[in-house]
Order: sequence, then C-alpha cells, then structure tokens
Amino acid sequence: VHTFMRLKTKLTVEDAEIIGLKALTFLAEDEGRLAKFLAFTGLDPADLRSRAGEPSTLQAVLEYLASDESLLLVFAAGANLPPEHIGTAVTLLETAGSRA
Repeated sequence: VHTFMRLKTKLTVEDAEIIGLKALTFLAEDEGRLAKFLAFTGLDPADLRSRAGEPSTLQAVLEYLASDESLLLVFAAGANLPPEHIGTAVTLLETAGSRA
C-alpha cells in the first residue's frame, strides 16, 4: 500500500481493494498464515485463486486479520498503513460486495 494512504483520511473502494490484495499477499507469503486463513474461511486454494479479486474475498481476508490483533499490527506496519484503515476497508468492501 502506498505511503499516500497513510495521509488519506477518507478511503475509497479502490483503496480498500488495494489493502485487501496487499493483505492477501501478506497471508500468501507465509504457508502457515495462509493455511490458518483457509481453515478460518473454509476456502480451498483453488477457490481462493479464482475469487481473489472479489470484494467478498478481500473482505474475508481483512476480517481474518482484524480477528488477530498481533497479525493485524504486523500487516499494518509492513504495509505502512494505520491499523484503523482495516476496519474502514472492511466496511467499504462489504458495501461494494452487496452491490455486485
């Protein structure tokens, strides 16, 4: 996530999608983190690959991170992102997903 997001006070749906994709990448970089996420959601790797860009999938990724504060903080720090942006992104993706 770009540094400009740290300065933004209002996120867009596009920003939320970028955050969700970065979060998915973060999970995928570690086999253990990804396995826990898949178990949490019930998705299998093929489903995840085919649905990776969907708002509902990105929302699930961010909700998973939000359920584990230490994981959330590691992601947010690595992405140079205020942790509170995760909750905002979840809301934006939920709204976007309900329109789809």
